[in-house]
Amino acid sequence: MNHLFRDRAPITPAGWEEIEQEARRTLRALLAARRVVDFKGPLGWGASDVELGRADPIASPPSGKDVQARLRRIQPLVELRIPFDVSRAELDAIDRGARDPDLDSVTAAAREIAIAEDRSIFHGYSAAQITGICEKLESSAVPLGSSHADYPLAVATALMKLRDDGIEGPFAVVLNEQLYKDLSARTDGGYPIISHVQRLIEGDIVWAPGIDGGLVISQRGGDFELSVGQDFSIGYLEHNTERVRLYIEESFTFLILTEQAAVPLSTGTPAP
Repeated sequence: MNHLFRDRAPITPAGWEEIEQEARRTLRALLAARRVVDFKGPLGWGASDVELGRADPIASPPSGKDVQARLRRIQPLVELRIPFDVSRAELDAIDRGARDPDLDSVTAAAREIAIAEDRSIFHGYSAAQITGICEKLESSAVPLGSSHADYPLAVATALMKLRDDGIEGPFAVVLNEQLYKDLSARTDGGYPIISHVQRLIEGDIVWAPGIDGGLVISQRGGDFELSVGQDFSIGYLEHNTERVRLYIEESFTFLILTEQAAVPLSTGTPAP
């Protein structure tokens, strides 16, 4: 038995497989930050922090005034958990071979936790001591402009900033839902604007529901690090005659190692 207590749930192996498959499908579709930052882990549920390799001097211990002391800096991992219910009638249907089980609650929980992770990485999570990429670099953001035809110029400007700082590619562009939809649908002189952007970066254009605006980010590696203790896992809370209460959970933290390696793309036009 582990802390997930799955063996106490009235769910058969077939039911667990359907639930996990639905969660995996949703997470795979929605997680964007993991596609553009370095991934470290899973380190396990017992992992509590990440060493930063730095230390700060502190007062000497009472036992001796000549003793020099330093306190090592760490970055704690945050635990995220989202409970959800699954109908026992749907679990019974799965065991009877139903191919269309209603697992909308699983999808909704997976979507919420995926966006929570992405927003922590892109926009920060102060309570968890996480500084987001766009939060950290807000002052250097490049406006996307008022027209979709301006997008390639904004991306080119961001790339110029990155290269001026000695940041190498390849590069990726991350866009929120609306910007990605608009970019995919618009053309300039009959040529898809998304193809213009693709040629500039020679990398991926990533759809990210968890970001406000967009981001141009180097993919050379070593600049941004997502450390995961326990990767997304589903555990058991309780049940009654009608439903089973479960949860999806993870633990992680995020570090910016080279802040010059990304440039946010903001919506709107430049201030006068």
